[in-house]
Amino acid sequence: MSTCRILSDNESALCRICEPIAFMSIFPYIYHMVKDFNITDDESKISFYAGMVTSSFTFAEFSTSVLWGRLSDKIGRKPVLLMGLAGTGLSVLIFGFSPNLGVALFARALGGFLNGNIGVLQTTVAELVTVKEHQPRAYAVMPLVWCLGSIIGPMIGGALAKPVETLPSIFSPDSIWDRFPYLLPNLFSAICVFMGVIIGLLFLEETHSEKRLERDRGLELGNYLVSRVTKKERHSEELPTKGPEEQPLLFENVEPLPGYRTAEGSPIISSSIGPGLRESLDLEANAQVEAGKPDKKPTPNTFTRPVILIIISYGILAFHTMTFDALLPVFLSTDHQSHREPASLPFKFADGFGFDTRTIGVVLSVQGLYSMASTCFLFPTVTERLGALRLFRFLSLSYPLLYFITPYLVLLPDSLRMVGIYAIIIWKCTYATMAFPSNAILLTNSAPTLLSLGTINGVAASTASLSRAFGPTISGLLYSVGLRSGYSGLAWWVTGLVTIAGAYISVRITEPRGRMDEKEEMDETMPDSTVIRGPSETNQEQLDRV
Repeated sequence: MSTCRILSDNESALCRICEPIAFMSIFPYIYHMVKDFNITDDESKISFYAGMVTSSFTFAEFSTSVLWGRLSDKIGRKPVLLMGLAGTGLSVLIFGFSPNLGVALFARALGGFLNGNIGVLQTTVAELVTVKEHQPRAYAVMPLVWCLGSIIGPMIGGALAKPVETLPSIFSPDSIWDRFPYLLPNLFSAICVFMGVIIGLLFLEETHSEKRLERDRGLELGNYLVSRVTKKERHSEELPTKGPEEQPLLFENVEPLPGYRTAEGSPIISSSIGPGLRESLDLEANAQVEAGKPDKKPTPNTFTRPVILIIISYGILAFHTMTFDALLPVFLSTDHQSHREPASLPFKFADGFGFDTRTIGVVLSVQGLYSMASTCFLFPTVTERLGALRLFRFLSLSYPLLYFITPYLVLLPDSLRMVGIYAIIIWKCTYATMAFPSNAILLTNSAPTLLSLGTINGVAASTASLSRAFGPTISGLLYSVGLRSGYSGLAWWVTGLVTIAGAYISVRITEPRGRMDEKEEMDETMPDSTVIRGPSETNQEQLDRV
């Protein structure tokens, strides 16, 4: 199936965009939200609690991702995706009403328990893409939509948090917005998510090879509504009906062309064509019948060595990228020169930027904007030239430099600080937008069958969720320890050591040979008669004779 089929699947994109809006909207204000809970007077510990809130979602997601993946293999992709969206909407509503840290942790964990959409969405893309050459652009679609949502989310979170303070002319004190200062951005996120549920229910198509053949009443209702909305004056557009004298006589009841049925189905054709053409038509018809059948059950050897290594590398990638996403807002929120420990370069220094929620929201939105451009234009071009494996290895081997350099941004002069921040963001976004899709391509190509993709992607999503759960918590703890001891780069440098392990794993990965490679080999070795091409001269003469 071509990439156009993926690009035309607007319903999946509309459903996908809701989650990053809800997930990313908390980053601009999570530091300030935890601070308002008055858990501790030690500001160096706030980053640890903020990391706990971020990790609660991904840790809960880890515990259920495999179950959601297996469930999608049984009941289909669409029901699981809709349940995940509904769970996300419910969790952000509860999160907006959180009066303390305990409720906030529960709300985020609830969203993680009810959401297994990462692995399921990867499976739907894999089921739609059957040609290797189309994978770079196809696998860039969902990250592109995520980037678009990550632009909107931080902007909404940064602009709507504490509306009584930022928009006093609209939101008055002693109102519900004053009692729950972070409700408004979460209410906006919930509305977006529930709109995604409605769109998915009415317009999202099932991609499971067996379940897609079943009746979908929601899709039928959506098609009916679209037909009612787009209905036009048909009488003016209809062609005039032909009269009886204009109707064809010779071929009025002619059977379909031989290419659409077997030779045995038409005795006239069977007796008129030669054996070579009959065999060609039989093979073509059988291929069409086989194409309509669902894949066979997964083979026992689903988790091969390449699959395991790719999943491990995916987990490491998820760990350090999530650590970066969680550390950056805290890094930007830390009070400027609040820790006046004497610096002793090259390692001992501690400082922050002291940005407010609105400034952080703008910075994170710029991050999402560039990520969208990189995903759309840069990743497909680079992948088509280098290949997924070579690209992933290059990124993994050069990733450690990013984390070793980032903490030194606080040592820049004030006039160059924003320049340094945006330079690091461009670097990080370029790598992330190419690393995740290339890893997904490698994982998909290693799957033996389509029906094993749900389980494989479920395990991969579970591994990534566990890594994302530990990433913010560990990095938040290390960041607190680093600030107290005068080493604000401690969390960044430890994360850089983790990326070195990922670089080692990437060197061990080999190009997987799965169903995609087998399909290409079958296409190359298949006789010309079994491929839909113009018939040979002999066969054409036989058709003319018929």
